[in-house]
Amino acid sequence: MASITFDKLKFVRKLQESGFEEKQAEGIAEAFKDASGEAELATKRDIERMEGQVREMKAELNGKLTLVQWMLALVVAAEVMPLAAKFFQ
Repeated sequence: MASITFDKLKFVRKLQESGFEEKQAEGIAEAFKDASGEAELATKRDIERMEGQVREMKAELNGKLTLVQWMLALVVAAEVMPLAAKFFQ
């Protein structure tokens, strides 16, 4: 996962503009930085990579499903043909 950039000074200034004392604003900014550093956030690139993997898996599963369908059709045909032969004798 990618890291998120955090402008602590800008954050502190915004808090001060909102009425927080400098020490309070710095404490909040530090806590926020620590908390956001622990978060695992997906970037657009991460999501695009995952979508590509899902598309590949879907294509693989579709191919396997088609093979299973053909195999099932052959098994059914192999079972039905002798029954049909007895029926039409």
